[in-house]
Amino acid sequence: MSQNQKIWTKQFLSLFFTNMSVFFVFYGLVNVLPIYVTSELKRGSEDAGLLLTIFLLSAIVARPFIGKILEVVGKRKMLVISMVGYFVTTILYVFIKPFLLLLVLRFIQGIFFSVLTTANNAIAADTVPMEKRGRGLGYFAMSQNLAIVLGPFVALLLIQYVSFDALFWVMSAILLIGSALVLTLRITEHEFPEGKPKLTFKMSDLIEKGAVPFAFIGLFVAFSYSGVLSFLAVYAQEKGVLAVASFFYVVFAAAMLLSRPFTGRMFDTKGPNSIIMPGFMLFAIGLLCMAWMPNAFVFLLAGALIGLGYGALVPSFQTLSVQKSPARRTSYATATFFTFFDIGIALGSFILGSVAAHKGYAMIYLVAGAVILIVGVFYILNTLRKGRIATKQQHV
Repeated sequence: MSQNQKIWTKQFLSLFFTNMSVFFVFYGLVNVLPIYVTSELKRGSEDAGLLLTIFLLSAIVARPFIGKILEVVGKRKMLVISMVGYFVTTILYVFIKPFLLLLVLRFIQGIFFSVLTTANNAIAADTVPMEKRGRGLGYFAMSQNLAIVLGPFVALLLIQYVSFDALFWVMSAILLIGSALVLTLRITEHEFPEGKPKLTFKMSDLIEKGAVPFAFIGLFVAFSYSGVLSFLAVYAQEKGVLAVASFFYVVFAAAMLLSRPFTGRMFDTKGPNSIIMPGFMLFAIGLLCMAWMPNAFVFLLAGALIGLGYGALVPSFQTLSVQKSPARRTSYATATFFTFFDIGIALGSFILGSVAAHKGYAMIYLVAGAVILIVGVFYILNTLRKGRIATKQQHV
């Protein structure tokens, strides 16, 4: 843990922009690969959806093992290896055209992505001062927020003027910059007085139990968010607001970015519940507005509300996952949180896709909003119950 009380150090900035480059490519590919598969490779929409599924599957399979691997091999070393792997697999999109080989490439890239994001977040948690973790990890999440807008915007803009291969080269160049920043990092790895652990796995090496309660709630947040991630464009087209769909992401990200300095400070000074409880309400209302959506204004309003709610909940539960775990197990806590989060995205994409097939796209957002409301009420009641127990114990 750094003794420097600043958050925005040179080390933190390097991590920030590295993470931004990684998610820039991730969100860019998520948006353009379906078009690439259907227009260039002449495959069906089912095959296009399979590319995201196989990517998420590899991340879910790999993440439980990453915490132990980072501890044994070292966070910086694994960050460098996975960054190089992510860079190389991005270049390979230029050369790999058969669809089955493309699926293999996506699976391998998903593994590098899961290692990379886990290592990056774990190092960021170690870098920021303990008493400023709420703010620090919230600021770090802004790198992903920016990528949510910039990745799809640049990717969709470029394919109107250049070939897909040229786009893949541009994305590779951006990752090359991120890789160069990784090499500037100087990380103090955790010391093991009892000797360095071996690369063997038991249950505690796969899951950090202190992170599980918050990661489990994160799963439901991800489940509901998958409705936005996977079905927004199709729903916007159905509702006749496709022309402003790109602005949804701008409003969504702007709401997260503008609120982050305030919510992070409130987390650290007033406690996580000052952020989490309003976050549940805003996220649920935003999803219900999506289900209603009579016009473009409500569509963009929903983007702002979802951005505020989602932007409050995810960094908060990720921070709590780290804070409630032993200091030396930040890698395990981060891997546990993202394992549950990836499962939530995968389950949401599948279940909500089935809901859309039978009840229409509007029902997706009614279900997602109801899930968030139920989980939010459960969380609030459980928090109040613990508060009453603590009060009784103080008076005993």
